[in-house]
Formats: sequence, C-alpha cells, structure tokens
Amino acid sequence: MAFPNNLSPKVTIVILNWNGLQYLRQFLPSVLASSYPNTELVVVDNASTDASVAFLREQYPKTRIIQLERNFGFAGGYNQGLKLVQSDYYVLLNSDVEVESGWIDPVIQFMESHQEVAACQPKIVSFADRGLFEYAGAAGGWLDFLGYPFARGRIFDVCEEDKHQYDSPQACFWASGAALFVRAELYHQVGGFYDFFFAHQEEIDFCWRLQLAGFSIYCCPQSVVYHVGGGTLPKNNERKVFLNFRNNLIMLAKNLNPFRAIWTIPLRLILDIISATKSLFAGELVYFLAILEAHMAFAKWVFLKRHSSGYPKRKKAAFDGWLNRSIVWQHFVLGKKTFLEIVGNNK
Repeated sequence: MAFPNNLSPKVTIVILNWNGLQYLRQFLPSVLASSYPNTELVVVDNASTDASVAFLREQYPKTRIIQLERNFGFAGGYNQGLKLVQSDYYVLLNSDVEVESGWIDPVIQFMESHQEVAACQPKIVSFADRGLFEYAGAAGGWLDFLGYPFARGRIFDVCEEDKHQYDSPQACFWASGAALFVRAELYHQVGGFYDFFFAHQEEIDFCWRLQLAGFSIYCCPQSVVYHVGGGTLPKNNERKVFLNFRNNLIMLAKNLNPFRAIWTIPLRLILDIISATKSLFAGELVYFLAILEAHMAFAKWVFLKRHSSGYPKRKKAAFDGWLNRSIVWQHFVLGKKTFLEIVGNNK
C-alpha cells in the first residue's frame, strides 16, 4: 500500500560522494526514479577532486549539493552534511547502489508501524551477481561476543545464495551503511556516527548506541537494493585493514559494559595477533603491519580519548542480533558456512 502524498513522512536520500563520478552517472537515474511521493535527494560532497560536482550541476540541477571543505571520511562527512538536512527519515545511500522504484515504501511503512525501530536496512544483494547476498549487510548485520561482525547471508568472506531464506523482516544488531534508513531525530539524539572512526565500522557502533538507548534495528527484505561494494577486506590495503581493526576495538571499549570489556578486549587482541602472525608466515606483511599499527592506535585512544567517551547506559534487557558464541570458532573450526547453520532460524 502506497502512502498518499499528503500523509507520507518526508524521506531524504543522502548520498555521500568522494570522487564518485562514475557511480553517480551510473546509479543516480534509478535513485531519482523512486516512486515514494515525498522525497528529497541530497548529495554531500567530501571535497571531491574529480568532476562530480560539475556533473551534478549540469545534469541534475535540481539536486541539492552540500560541499564540504575537506574530506571528513564516511562518519564525519555524513555528520557534517546531516546538520543541514531537515527530514523525518534519512536514507544514507552509497553511491554504488542501484535501487528499484518501490524500494522506499516497504521500509517506511514498516518503520511507521513499528515505532520502536530506529534504523532499518533493505535486503542487499550483489549488483554483479543478483543471486548472491552482498558482503556489506546482506539481510541484516549481527555481532558475536568478541566484536566480529557477520550477517544473515554472509559469514566472513562467504556470501550465500539468495534463496529467499531471509525474506521475513527481522531484528538485527546493525543495519548496513550502504543503505541505512534512520529516524532523523534519533540520528542526532544519539550523536550520529563517531567522527574519530573516519570510515569502517561506524554504522555498527551507531546501531549499538541506538540499541543501548532502547531502540531496535531491523532488516526489511521486502525492499531490495543492488550494491557494487568493495567485497571482502583486502589484505594488501593497509589503510582499510588498519581502520577496521582499530575501530572495532574502540567500538568494543566504547559500548561494552566495563566489567565485560575487561576480559573481552584482551581475548580479542590475542585473536588479532594470531591472525596477524598467520598472515606474516603467509607473506602478507602489509596485513601484519596494519594490525600492529591498529593495536598501537587503540592503545593511544584508550589513554587519550577513553575518559571522554563514557559508557552509555543500557536500556534494553538484551541486544537483538547478538551471538553469545564465537563466530570464528563456528566458521573456521567447526566449518559452518551459513547463517542458518550457526544461528538457526531465529524468528
């Protein structure tokens, strides 16, 4: 059922762009063809040096452009841009995502009917192979007790076939930043993304804080989007490896109960060192050095930033999308490849 024009909440699609001319040219037409009646498109440009802004002004003169004076990264870029956007809902959409015309309506209908839901994502499948879930979120993100993220439809590097096994709306731990629907008021209420992260893991930390504040996170698979994505974490990209490992540790320190953090983080550091050592013996020196650098940066954050972060008080009895077991053990030792093998059908 579609919303009448005069009753539909305002939805602002916000695309963060950094030198993404190719993707804007390829995917903006599908975004602008969205059938939802009360939308605005905003492109927040992170100080691009390509012809992105000129292209938008020439080809899409009605599109609102917010130009930032420097590259604030994913976290800071959205925080800076969204200060200037008034709406009922934000949809944070990667520039490399193709959408169907009716992709907005199912999610907004679901969130309007479930006021406890603060953020929601569509089902995210691969743009290149539409029979596969996409790495960045699949059908809803989960977290294990050591901070390792996975998803309904993706365990580490294994992306499952989409056989409609995850087609029911379901609570999850985190919603993907590739296509994140969020109530605008709540985005600002919990402080948005953590600027310090720059990029990677920011949506997981953000959704964790929303849950700590008493809200729920969902995937609504009745909406489907197609994501090009970056795939698995490339071991030869030092910056990406560094940010993922550093930010994940900081996220644990920020959000875990201090009594739990005191044993969880040392255990996680040990597993990181095992992973780094294994990579060193495999000749992957860049990966090894990036993890060591991440650990040193985490230690620096603990001494310089920890006192100001504060542990958010928990208002929910239990987290949705939380696996109180080790996904590493389940996948690499026991050989389980799919979400249903590990978690089961948790309707």
